Amino acid sequence: MIYRRRSPVDQTTFRPTFLLTFNRSRCILLLMDNRSEPRSEVPYGTLDLMVLKTLDAMGPLHGYGIARRIEQVAEGSMELNQGTIYPALLRLEQRGWIASEWGVSENHRRARFYSITRSGRKQLAAEAENWSRTVAMVSRLL
Repeated sequence: MIYRRRSPVDQTTFRPTFLLTFNRSRCILLLMDNRSEPRSEVPYGTLDLMVLKTLDAMGPLHGYGIARRIEQVAEGSMELNQGTIYPALLRLEQRGWIASEWGVSENHRRARFYSITRSGRKQLAAEAENWSRTVAMVSRLL
């Protein structure tokens, strides 16, 4: 599918990118256009999965380190700020999927380090399975 966007100055063509996110029991399909600038919005539900996977793969990290690692893996397609990552970390901790403790960062400052719990690993496995099924379903449709 190709959409044409006309502007007074020039005509540009873009291909839509489909991004799926989960909100517990229902699936939401978002249509996002391909822009050259990084996306600053993270769809609800996907950040929890990314944080859990990051902690599972990397071990304990502080909030800033988690955000930078997700940005690094996303290869510049998203930016996470404090107003995005820390509420997600608090939500995950309240659900018991991650635990935190105070420690000292690489630059010798106090920081809260987060690690995934056993129930967090179970949740990660369940969410990853749900995500895989949804991606397979959409791939069949496209």
